Amino acid sequence: MKSERLGGKIAFITGAARGQGRSHALRLAEEGASIIATDLCEQVPSVRYPMSTPEDLAETVRAVETAGGTIVATRADVRDPDGIAAALAAGIEALGGLDIVVANAGICDFSEDDGDIAPDAWRTMIDINLTGVWNTIRPSLTALRARGGGSIVITSSVLGLKGLNNMAHYAASKHGLVGLMRSLAAQLGPDGIRVNTVHPTNVDTPMLQNDAIHGLFLPGVDHPTLEDFAEITREAVVLPIPWVESIDISNAVVFLASDEARYITGVTLPVDAGALVK
Repeated sequence: MKSERLGGKIAFITGAARGQGRSHALRLAEEGASIIATDLCEQVPSVRYPMSTPEDLAETVRAVETAGGTIVATRADVRDPDGIAAALAAGIEALGGLDIVVANAGICDFSEDDGDIAPDAWRTMIDINLTGVWNTIRPSLTALRARGGGSIVITSSVLGLKGLNNMAHYAASKHGLVGLMRSLAAQLGPDGIRVNTVHPTNVDTPMLQNDAIHGLFLPGVDHPTLEDFAEITREAVVLPIPWVESIDISNAVVFLASDEARYITGVTLPVDAGALVK
């Protein structure tokens, strides 16, 4: 029998065009949820890897519908509170409510070896990764309360719980999400709204697998191969793997969104292959 742990639920997922976001949309749909999906689908100037496209978002729609799910997808920028609220409102109108928020949209970037971060790069990182999550959650609260509660799952990172060279602005944004989550978990608990963060290690997505990131970790290697990169990333975890897959994060999101986690709130859940105990 097919499992439908989220049958009848409606989930709002940001950053859904590819990578973890697409995986979350598909996995939640497989468990019976209807999906409201958004993504920017354009390049952010400070980001050094190619970002998602409208075609990527269309592929997420195709994948969810092929799996038998229902999805409403809209291009929206989490830095634009009115735009993200309008996208959510359109999805709620089409699907009838809201039970789950997966605040997944985010970017990754790094500083040079001297640690300097240009003001625009710092601002963009915080605007998308931290303020963008608040912009996602804020308009959802009325709809969640109307359903008698719900689940908010925020994508942080292992760098939301530790630091790393060249990643100060990224780590700051991801640490900030933990403070936001813990505060909201305390505040929204009486409304039946649970709030948790997931903390992935390296995930096999375009955000990780690109020349800029490979070059950061292998500065002395000309044209590093995927195996070169895998060798160095294996050193960051205790399990015998170089990285996790998007589905591993999606399974954690499904759990936190489901009634199996009905009394779990205020939790930082690593999916990190042991990176935090390395």
